[in-house]
Amino acid sequence: MRALIIAFVVATPLVAILSLRDGFFVFIIGIALIHMLWASGLNLLYGFTGLIPLTYAGIAGVSAYTTIHLVMAKGLSFWWALPIGSAVAAVLGLLLSLPAIRLRGFYFALSGMVIQSAITIAFVYFPAYTNGDTGIASVPRPTGFDGRGIASPYMELVLAAFVAATVAGVWLTMRTRFGHTLIAIREDEDLARAMGINVTLNRTAAFIISSFIAGIGGGLYAHYIGFASPRAYDVLISLNIWLMVAMGGRGTLIGPLLGALLLAPLPYLLVQYTWIKDVIYGVAILLVTMFLPQGIYGYVLKRGAKS
Repeated sequence: MRALIIAFVVATPLVAILSLRDGFFVFIIGIALIHMLWASGLNLLYGFTGLIPLTYAGIAGVSAYTTIHLVMAKGLSFWWALPIGSAVAAVLGLLLSLPAIRLRGFYFALSGMVIQSAITIAFVYFPAYTNGDTGIASVPRPTGFDGRGIASPYMELVLAAFVAATVAGVWLTMRTRFGHTLIAIREDEDLARAMGINVTLNRTAAFIISSFIAGIGGGLYAHYIGFASPRAYDVLISLNIWLMVAMGGRGTLIGPLLGALLLAPLPYLLVQYTWIKDVIYGVAILLVTMFLPQGIYGYVLKRGAKS
């Protein structure tokens, strides 16, 4: 059963990219893939470390604006600008983690929401770099070997490769001693401290890695859709990505991918019925909190273990 679910989640976007002829639906698959990448990065903190980082979208936005500035203002290649923007996001993640990383549970989430709001305000009030609330239009697509923007469906295949690399990276990380330490901290922070584990240092390292992944997704997202604005990286986006992880199944590799695949396309499929999308997200939060705290994939694993 587990193998079937893994095959379905991994194969569905690829089959859709290669078989669909409608550019709109291929574009939606690309959006879903970027959210899969984001969800996998957030899962490292929320699923495996036990933190709820509501600064996630803001950190991704910093990388997006950095990448755009390097490409459009400085003439740097996207493939050089993306790692630089992601590194800036990782440094920002380090700086933001220092005052908040010692907090727990609700207080950590609340501090993250405040910091995320401050980042969004900064995006609006530094128009020299962000063009304010108007946003930056005509952001170019990443270029291929011929120097031209990568067209669909090849761009979506590039996004799929980034998702595969991210999931593999998270998987390898969680198989190391560092990964086992993060799980120990998640399960019982006080016991981990008593065993001599430096909780703050390990959480900070996880925050840096997760922020770097957020930065990769942020740069890819802006150059994929061709537009960047503060509303694309605000607290609601952080909450949406968190919901994808929670609904799919935090602390698993497949769960966040499944959650992103189900939820990321909704704003585009229901673009004329925005209120329905908001209702669906609200109902999903209630259902996950009350009936599926382990998420859809976590529930399947639990049922499989019982049988």
